[in-house]
Amino acid sequence: MRSEKKKKRTWLRVTGIIVLLLVIGIGGYAFSVYKSLTNAVDTMHQPIDRKSDKRTEEVSLQNKQPFSVLLLGVDQRKGDKGRSDTMIVLTVNPKLNSVKMLSIPRDTRTEIIGKGTMDKINHAYAFGNEEMSMNTVENFLDIPIDYYIKVNMEGFKDIVDAVGGITVNNDIDFTQDKYHFPKGQVTLDGKKALAFTRMRHEDPRGDFGRQLRQREIIQGVLREGASLSSLTKYQSIFTALGNNVRTNLTFDQMMDIQKNYRGAAGKVDQMSIKGNGTKINGIYYYIVDDAEKQRLHDELKAQLEVK
Repeated sequence: MRSEKKKKRTWLRVTGIIVLLLVIGIGGYAFSVYKSLTNAVDTMHQPIDRKSDKRTEEVSLQNKQPFSVLLLGVDQRKGDKGRSDTMIVLTVNPKLNSVKMLSIPRDTRTEIIGKGTMDKINHAYAFGNEEMSMNTVENFLDIPIDYYIKVNMEGFKDIVDAVGGITVNNDIDFTQDKYHFPKGQVTLDGKKALAFTRMRHEDPRGDFGRQLRQREIIQGVLREGASLSSLTKYQSIFTALGNNVRTNLTFDQMMDIQKNYRGAAGKVDQMSIKGNGTKINGIYYYIVDDAEKQRLHDELKAQLEVK
């Protein structure tokens, strides 16, 4: 009898020790993930001294108010600040559980706010960084632009490699930078993903086809980054993000978005801008008329629930 009780106590101790080690291990892992995340976000955080003219009060993420983000893909190389070849406006509404994603053609002719000239919209970044880009897009669409996320496209390949590569749907057969991309599902590593987004001349849709491929890449990274398999790759993912992404979102704001808006990620409505290409003084521009700008404004204004 005593022997059986002793065995039970021994097993209880062993079980207790195993549970304790598991708790310590999981706690240590969670702390390691949290520490790597906060370090990456600290590196990514790049505040700007700017207030939107389209809002009377700053948007509250804690109160689940709709918000907008300007995503800038900048082809940044040594000795060259680069231009924002990718400009995507995301408007997020937690009540509707939806995101509207609008790609702005880089050759769109508009007023560059702060420069006082009419030029291609992607030149705003070269003239005045993120702030001028936000102000120019805000004026073009006549909606508030609350946040920005800037991605160094040259280093974007590191992010793709960090999540273990991505799979995209390719709707046109083409070759770019010596890589062949057949029609259908294609698996890409970082270098192939960069080539995939850069092709424009072989696509009869021009910049619009390029925008579709950029969206495929972004959504592919988000899918892989959200998968359970990415938990084992968190250090390389956070390092790649810290090296190549800058944003005015703080850590707390990112946590509020994750907590209050994650349901919206399941419904992404992709919008497009209709216009006509033309040359002015020998330079190609994409011209968007007032009626089209009003259509875009009305749809995005409703999404953001602004007056």
